[in-house]
Amino acid sequence: MADLTININENITLNNQVIESSDTRTITGIGEISKRILTITTNEAEIATFSGAVASSGHYNDSAVRYIRFTNLDSTNHITLTFRNNANDEVAIKLDAKNSFMLYADNDAGMVGVFNATQAADAASDTALGSLTNIQADAGASTCDLEMFIAST
Repeated sequence: MADLTININENITLNNQVIESSDTRTITGIGEISKRILTITTNEAEIATFSGAVASSGHYNDSAVRYIRFTNLDSTNHITLTFRNNANDEVAIKLDAKNSFMLYADNDAGMVGVFNATQAADAASDTALGSLTNIQADAGASTCDLEMFIAST
């Protein structure tokens, strides 16, 4: 087992004033890393699945995953990432060119019970969190490369 250290640094000089911020997070007990570069086309495709046990390549144990990062390697086009839970709720994120998106898991339960999505504001009282079951991706205008990094215990 190993420790995964994630560093986020923000530095800017604005009106001759240097403003810096940094955050470091260490996730202990990591025993598995998956780092892949995927070719994402304009047709939505499943890029990762999650459940109680590892069943095949590209499939992860939802309770063991602790951290996921996506980086759009394209210099022009965006990628849409769609996250689905076991209640069939979906959340779509636009990942623009050269941007990254990080998803931290529950410290103890991994990707079990991590998100809920509702369509209307009046449904916001529904707080039942579902478990991540799959992630799909599609490119906005033309094929893009996407780096996917997943760390598990």
